[in-house]
Amino acid sequence: MKPTIYDVAERAGVSISTVSKVLNGRGKIGEATKARIFKVMKELQYQPNNAAMALTGKSTYVLGIVIPDLNNPFFAAISKSVESNARQVNYSSIICSTDYNPQREEEYLGLLKRQMVDGIIIASGFQEDTHLVKMVIEEEIPVVLIARDIPDILVDTVSIDDFIGGLIATKHLLELGHQRIGVITEPLKCGWERVRGYQSALHEWSIPVNESLIVSSESSIEAGREAANKLFSRADPPTALFTTNDLLAISAIQVIRDKGLHVPEDVSVVGFDNTILAHLVNPALTTVSQPMTDMGAQAVNLLLEQIRNKEHTRKRVIFIPELVVRGSTGPPHKVPQ
Repeated sequence: MKPTIYDVAERAGVSISTVSKVLNGRGKIGEATKARIFKVMKELQYQPNNAAMALTGKSTYVLGIVIPDLNNPFFAAISKSVESNARQVNYSSIICSTDYNPQREEEYLGLLKRQMVDGIIIASGFQEDTHLVKMVIEEEIPVVLIARDIPDILVDTVSIDDFIGGLIATKHLLELGHQRIGVITEPLKCGWERVRGYQSALHEWSIPVNESLIVSSESSIEAGREAANKLFSRADPPTALFTTNDLLAISAIQVIRDKGLHVPEDVSVVGFDNTILAHLVNPALTTVSQPMTDMGAQAVNLLLEQIRNKEHTRKRVIFIPELVVRGSTGPPHKVPQ
């Protein structure tokens, strides 16, 4: 029979509550008492939880991952890559999905701290709540940001060049002959950077930016459909659409079809991320590709460097996105004169 907390308390000559406090890092327990309890746990081969291992200065071999939406295939792919790469070096992972809820993000960071994880990878979408990231850093918990960046904080980051992504997506549509190009963007810094790339491409082609063709939307099917309806209910709808993630692109394609239009004959659509959704829609989605597997691997590598070397120099790793052209884009429909 495996030893229990009761066995540890009895042999150490302390109460169960004292053992519990030591294991969870709570209360004012003397160093001698702590040492005696840990000695008994070793003698009994009692399996300590994460908190107990951390208190002895040992690694818990657990990493935390905080993402905004597990339903979004992009973040699911990032989480899978992080979990897989962590497992290769004998680390387990705790994945926390915040659903874009700032309170939940704070709660999950608190949970991961209590679990005494060795480090945290944060991909959550809140740009304004930088104090949470600062709090983790100040407590000397190794942290890496992925798919987001906070320029005024010295922290390891893994991201792509969002501006370039928006630029190449828009240039592709311009080269096909489109001039009325709509945009649906997430209300996040990365989304607006992609919009900035879109605007830069228009300026380069001497096409005025029509702000009414740029619609902000939460990252969900319902919100994406609502945003697409705004654009395609206009008297002068766009002939092409750029969305800042694949989920919004799929939502827009549904609306386009509901209105009796065809992709790409009537409307060309470009997404962003190159998730599995891009392959499932018909026609297959032209999209800006993010190297999700490589990004996850790089985030784990940076986190392990911090864990193993306290003098680790902070790094910003920026991948360059690529456009993957498929069947959802083509020249604009020519209206008979």
